[in-house]
Amino acid sequence: MFRIIKRTDLTKKQSVIFRIIAIFGALVATSIFIMLIGFNPIDVYVSMLDGSFGSTYRFKEAIIQAIPLIITSLGISVAFRMKFWNIGAEGQIIMGAFAASYFALYHSNIPTGLLLLLMFVSAAITGGIWALIPAYFKAKFGTNETLFTLMMNYIAQKFLMYLQYGPWKDPNALGAGKIALFSDNASLPKVFGIHIGWIAAIVLVILMHIFINKTKRGYEIQVIGESENTARYAGMNVKKIILSSILLSGALCGMVGMFQVSGVNHTLSYQVANGVGFTAIITTWLAGLSAPVIVVACFLFAVLQQGGTYIQTAFNIHSSVAQILQGMILFFVLGSEFFIQYKLVRNRSTEHKIGKEAA
Repeated sequence: MFRIIKRTDLTKKQSVIFRIIAIFGALVATSIFIMLIGFNPIDVYVSMLDGSFGSTYRFKEAIIQAIPLIITSLGISVAFRMKFWNIGAEGQIIMGAFAASYFALYHSNIPTGLLLLLMFVSAAITGGIWALIPAYFKAKFGTNETLFTLMMNYIAQKFLMYLQYGPWKDPNALGAGKIALFSDNASLPKVFGIHIGWIAAIVLVILMHIFINKTKRGYEIQVIGESENTARYAGMNVKKIILSSILLSGALCGMVGMFQVSGVNHTLSYQVANGVGFTAIITTWLAGLSAPVIVVACFLFAVLQQGGTYIQTAFNIHSSVAQILQGMILFFVLGSEFFIQYKLVRNRSTEHKIGKEAA
């Protein structure tokens, strides 16, 4: 009786109204859930905000969580603009972390500045190559990049597990499966109490915004995303542009691996990505692939995560409850995007058939 059609007449003001309604609906739904488990919704919401803004330390933790989300989202957005569905950011982060950790663990005698530069460059290159593999197969053989990039996440994770419990296992860990901590000269310096990854994130947001909107290659990426045939007709080397752009996408994600091991964990673990690659898909989509909006979406998501962690302690509730709250809020916000992009209309042929039957 109904069919889905794409909206073409929705204004920005109406889009904002849809999102506000979605947020209000999320608050109502989560409030009901919170009351069912025996808590006051207002107290929980206030505590979630307190978990991110209640002290300098908590605010810094929210920013630290936002940094990898922002940079990963920037990387994913490059691929998504070309309709190349890069679901492999998790693996690209892991492989970037692996490359950076190699220099941190086995070349720690190098001067700090040079060592950090080597870690950064190797992480970017390795992450880029890890993304380039499925891009090559896509361009050469027409493989499904969604499944290919997804499977490469698991290969990367299992590879790190092998290192963590095998060749790179710390002999001084008393049998525990862990990799040794990095030396001080392999750790990122801090500015205002936060590792300099936040400065890199700001710079990358500005550069990516300029790259996509003000450069020839950025224009080519957008044209390919609209229509590969149009790009070919315009004389663009589509395969070359796709491969180089996916290399950039993976490189940005690989950088995240370096920031996490050098600025946050100070060691390597197979859990280094911690779901950032998958979460960034949501934030990238919510931001509409726009670099400046990505900053806002990622920070709000980091606040939600940090607040969810805080209420576990404040209300002595299980982590799954906080995750349910986060999931419900995201469900409503993502659901609103469907109604912003599409609408349901009654099928006229069905209306005509019903009218004839009634007659």
